[in-house]
Amino acid sequence: MKTRDDALARDAADPLRGLKAQFDLPPGMIYLDGNSLGVLPKTTAARVQEVITQEWGRDLIKAWNTADWMHLPERVGDKIARLVGAAPGELVVADSTSLNLYKVLAAALEIVKTDAPQRRLIVSERSNFPTDLYIAESLCRQHGFTLKLVDGVDEIPAALNAELAVLMLTEVNYRSGYKHDMKALTAAAHAAGALTVWDLAHSAGAVPVDLKGANADFAIGCGYKYLNGGPGAPAFVWVHPRHADRFWQPLSGWMGHAAPFQFTPDYRPAPGVRRYVCGTPSVIATSALECGVDTVLAAEPLGGMVALREKSLALTEAFAALAEARCAELGIYVVSPREPAQRGSQVCLALKAPLQEAGYAVVQALIARGVIGDYRAGDPARLDAMPHILRFGFTPLYIGFTEVWDAVEHLHQVLASGEWREARFNQKAAVT
Repeated sequence: MKTRDDALARDAADPLRGLKAQFDLPPGMIYLDGNSLGVLPKTTAARVQEVITQEWGRDLIKAWNTADWMHLPERVGDKIARLVGAAPGELVVADSTSLNLYKVLAAALEIVKTDAPQRRLIVSERSNFPTDLYIAESLCRQHGFTLKLVDGVDEIPAALNAELAVLMLTEVNYRSGYKHDMKALTAAAHAAGALTVWDLAHSAGAVPVDLKGANADFAIGCGYKYLNGGPGAPAFVWVHPRHADRFWQPLSGWMGHAAPFQFTPDYRPAPGVRRYVCGTPSVIATSALECGVDTVLAAEPLGGMVALREKSLALTEAFAALAEARCAELGIYVVSPREPAQRGSQVCLALKAPLQEAGYAVVQALIARGVIGDYRAGDPARLDAMPHILRFGFTPLYIGFTEVWDAVEHLHQVLASGEWREARFNQKAAVT
């Protein structure tokens, strides 16, 4: 795109442009943070009100049957399954990503302890999302395993050895936007005799995922990013059918019992993935999540995830190219991969010396202008390998090319004018 008129023309020709009408976006806001919290669907408020005033308010306890609250985790799970290459009955909505990761990683370790007890190594990326590493560290302490961290995809092959028990990766890295080749890495891990656990927090609803086609073992994902389920929305968990009935998951709560209303004192796990439900589902939150998932499924008649991916790649490439063209001389450089197959639905930027520490203030200045991104601090001792980043997510359901053009223009103005130096933009908030 060479001009703003080019951006307007691309938006006018976009077959997905009508999907933006599903969302309640504040006027004038350029929202590039759907990789952190998705936008509110217009249907959500009415659906939540219906759950509260009618199902809960009028039917009360009867609604577990009359509104089928009991099977809500499976019903919404089947919808998410359509987005990630899973079959009906293989995926359920439950708990948080952290809790679900604990469940599946613990189950994977039990399989390894039974099938290959000499394997004691979990491998992940140093730049993986911290909660994944914290959960893995905790389980290593409990089960006598070791967590090994590698610096990027190039170091993974050397870690696929006879000691490896589980390869645990987030398909799209939250910092760089790098997209792993799930199928190839799963095959390589299996060839080495190991299992795979995939975090789809930055994949589900953003890029096409084919869990069964990749022959993955376990996967978990987030409900409040690209699935637009709302802050703290329930997460989801998928287990390949070959593993689903092998072990109890460690959080064996009553809703994962084969017959919860028999109220027996002993635990008997439900068949399949239902055993990965733990406590009573959050009905209100899961109902809101269903509205968000429906906004993504609305793209199916228009080409579904393939069409969304095509637009996502076009948006992210346009943003990266414009940022380089307009802002390179002001210190900006692109951290995210430029190769389309290696890029998720986000673009991460960083600042060169002497402005490495200015990223937070720049993002705050952009937010004040109505351009919403976020900031992720790097490793102060290794800024060359893990810099502070300005992070921008592109949800093709509601972002167009004109927003891309305008966002880069705002970025140029913030940097060129030096307005990011204002004191108000340099006061760190609790959430960055």
